[in-house]
Amino acid sequence: MMRSLYISATGMGAQQRQIDTIANNLANVDTVGYKKSRNNFQDLLYQLDRTAGSQSSQNTTVPVGIHSGHGVKHVSTEKIFTQGDMKNTRVELDIAIEGSGFFQILQPNGAIAYTRSGNFQQDQDGRIVTQDGFTMEPEIIIPQDARQVQIGLDGTVAALVGEETVPTPLGTIQLVRFSNPAGLSPLGRNLYAPTVASGNAVVENPGANGMGTLVQGFLELSNVSVVDEMINMIVAQRAYEINSKAIQTSDDMLQTANNIIR
Repeated sequence: MMRSLYISATGMGAQQRQIDTIANNLANVDTVGYKKSRNNFQDLLYQLDRTAGSQSSQNTTVPVGIHSGHGVKHVSTEKIFTQGDMKNTRVELDIAIEGSGFFQILQPNGAIAYTRSGNFQQDQDGRIVTQDGFTMEPEIIIPQDARQVQIGLDGTVAALVGEETVPTPLGTIQLVRFSNPAGLSPLGRNLYAPTVASGNAVVENPGANGMGTLVQGFLELSNVSVVDEMINMIVAQRAYEINSKAIQTSDDMLQTANNIIR
């Protein structure tokens, strides 16, 4: 059987994976804090029929070898943590991170997850929570009679309570960074979980030791570029077509060979 059939099949599978990733990026173009994904591919092992540098005679060696590839494989789907555009919402509990860092979120199972999505809400007890009701860590409780919440660049949270004219401190929002954020595992719900590859979480106050700062009343939008994704989709479609054409050509060659004996 012709090797090209199997090689082209791996190419079609790779481009199908590429289209799936592009579709997910485009589906989340309006998701707050979403970070686009990128596929990484590698060529498969090679069959060496002659090694470069092998003897061609007693005194000479071949400068170039003979090798045959076996196609392509998908090795990783990487999250690209570039900064998204900022949108001014003027909502008190909308918080954008300008620079590096993640918010800490307490999940119902007790584990801490991390997010760049800053569209927070206030629950019935005054705690700052995500859209799913998961609590921000460290926990910050806003008094029921607070009439204005103030969040500083350094994460300090204060509120004007009742008729008071001096803000009451409520706590500090802390951020987390990782040595390899691409190693985080996406959980859905705009959350990420740490892995061995991501490294340990480093907790700092916003603005300290290179950590990003907070901007109240803004949201960080998705970093997906629709134009770039459309270009990638066209490239993937053409690559898929040419791989399918290679399979068709290989089949025509096999048919020609079979017809010789007739």
